[in-house]
This record gives sequence, structure tokens and C-alpha cells, in this order.
Amino acid sequence: MPWPRIISGLVAIVVALTMIGLGGWYFTLGFGVLIFLGQLEIFALVKAKGILPATKTTLVVSQLLLITAHLSPNLADALLPISGTFICFYLLFQPQVATIADVAASILGLFYGGYLPSFWVRLRDLGDASATALPLGGYWPETWPPDLNALPYGLVITLLAFACIWASDIGAYTAGKMIGRTPLSNISPKKTVEGAAFGMLGSTVVAIVGSYWLQWPFWLMTGAALGLMVGTSSLLGDLTESLMKRDAGVKDSGALIPGHGGILDRTDSYVFTGALVYFFVTLLLPTLSQG
Repeated sequence: MPWPRIISGLVAIVVALTMIGLGGWYFTLGFGVLIFLGQLEIFALVKAKGILPATKTTLVVSQLLLITAHLSPNLADALLPISGTFICFYLLFQPQVATIADVAASILGLFYGGYLPSFWVRLRDLGDASATALPLGGYWPETWPPDLNALPYGLVITLLAFACIWASDIGAYTAGKMIGRTPLSNISPKKTVEGAAFGMLGSTVVAIVGSYWLQWPFWLMTGAALGLMVGTSSLLGDLTESLMKRDAGVKDSGALIPGHGGILDRTDSYVFTGALVYFFVTLLLPTLSQG
């Protein structure tokens, strides 16, 4: 593996862990930068097809939506249709008459590139706000090394979700290289059924360990369910981005990260996952606990 790819990958991991660890506005604003750069790549892909989305309007309302997700998660859900309304309003009053594709691409940028990723902010914010010890709502452990049993719940769940995605990616890449023989989809010819299966296995093992440590109800089943869900959503996120790149006729979504391509090339596995994990721990787990 080329050194630029290794180094940039390690830097990305350090940045991600730092953002997750600090939480608060540090995580929200850092994530806002990623969303902004990712949306620019989305709009570059659709513009390569001759589509003219409401780029600036979508970028602005997406950042407002992200900030609202940190301040008031329920209000963020209400802001989504309002944001869509502003986008359509903008497109309707352009000198050049907008097309269905223009509207669809703009809403895609909002939903896929802004709303769905905002659930990571909600996930990290779960738990006791009194755990913050830094300005801007940041977290810092009282002792070092930190007491693992005293970590904020949102921090633990976010790390668990990220670990499942990493295990899925590593399992899929390793197995695909070593024993991958059966193509998974024409969308991404390099992906194999064997790689996907081992990716699911890696994600499931990590999720079961996390479920046991957190003492979730029916920890074996809930861990397996979470692992399979994250493995599946991670794979679908990857394939969705591959579909967009294939349609746009490009190999990478960008060239920002040496050896890796663009932001979307590194974060596509996370797009669908945040919302699913958030609802898993806020809706399903409480229901099982009551049962």
C-alpha cells in the first residue's frame, strides 16, 4: 500500500477520534466541514452530467440543519422540509428554467449529503451533558487513562458504530483481496460476495463485544442485529457513492485526500449508518428494556 495512502489514512483516523472524543461543538463544527466538502463533491458529480443544482442554497441550509441537530434534534426534523422548500423556491425563480433533475439533485445533496450525516451529531450528543469539562461543550476525562465505565454514552455509542464500520471495511478489503472470487455487483466490479460476507462478520463481532460490554438486553441478539445493520448500511453507502461516480464517469469523487480520493470516497460508508444506529439505540433498545 502506498505511503501517502497510509499516512493520510492514519491522519484521518486521528482527526476522527479527536472529534468524537471532544464532542460538543468541536464535533459539530468539524462534522460541518466534512459535510460542506462532501456536498461540494456531490454537486461536482451531478454538474458533470449537465445538471444545475441549487448549490449555495443547499450548502447554507445544510449547515443550519446540522447546527440545529446539535441544539434541538427534534427541530432539525422540522427544518428538513423547510430547507427543501427554500431550495425549490430558489430554483423556481432562476433566469433559466430549472429541470426535474436540478430539483432532484438539490434535494439529494440536502438529504444524502446533509440530513442523514447530521444524525452522527445527535448520536454523539446522547447522554449526560454534565460530562462536559471544556468550553463549547467539549468532553475531557477527569483521569488519564480515562475510566472506560465513566465515558459519556454518546461517545461510547459513536465509537462503537465507527468501530463496526472499520471492522466491516477491513474484513471486506482483506477477504476480498485474499479469497474474493464472486463479483457482488456491476456497480463496483472490485467488490466480491466473499468480501461482503467477511465485512458483515467483522462488524457483527465488534457489535456483539460492544453489546456485551454495555450490557444491552439480549446482548447477543442485539449485538448481532446492530452489526449486521451497520455492515449492510456501510456496504450500501459504498455502493451508492460508486453508482454516482459511475454515472458521472469518474474514478474518484475528488482528490482532497492523498491516495484515497475525495471526502465521499472515505465517508460513503457512514452516510446511512448514523441515522440507523441513532434510532437503534433510542427506539429499539428502550423498547427491549421495557419488555
